[in-house]
Amino acid sequence: MRILLTAITPSLVEAWGIFFKNAPGVEILTSDITQLTVDALVSPANSFGFMDGSLDYAISERLGWDLEKKLQAKIKALPTGELLVGQAIILETGDSKIPHLISAPTMRIPTNFNINTSINAYLAMKAILIAAQNDDRIHSVAIPGLCTGVGRMDPKIAASQMFAAYEEIMLGKHLNFDNFADAQRHHRLLNPLGMIWTH
Repeated sequence: MRILLTAITPSLVEAWGIFFKNAPGVEILTSDITQLTVDALVSPANSFGFMDGSLDYAISERLGWDLEKKLQAKIKALPTGELLVGQAIILETGDSKIPHLISAPTMRIPTNFNINTSINAYLAMKAILIAAQNDDRIHSVAIPGLCTGVGRMDPKIAASQMFAAYEEIMLGKHLNFDNFADAQRHHRLLNPLGMIWTH
């Protein structure tokens, strides 16, 4: 599967270049993600499928505003009534150049509070790759910077989290913690800005 990491922000492109250098199947593009021809485009939206802001606005403009309604209907039909961070769903778009949309929330609601200290880019990236891998229709997927827009996550931290997820899902480097301390250490490394304890 081809993974196209796509952005127009130089700092994000540079950060991806550091972590994904020579990563099999990964291309880094400085481009408008909505203008690519790929099997699937990722919407890093929110748990309720609102697609009227930031990158999702551009996606809606490109693929049609009816897509937001379809996504919201599909989310409302879920047992949880929302698409949790760490989950992803795939929709058909009806567009010949971008036939599928992968919605993978990086936040529950549109917000920039606490997103930069979270591991949401890691969780969303895992969900994206698992969904794409498990769908025989998808052989190429365009992924934007996760949590780096509205969420204001530092590009290097976002790139690091996305790479950690890529290693696990695409390269099979599964986690195997012998004890709680190892799990805690891994969590801490995903985002050094995040708090583990308050006291």
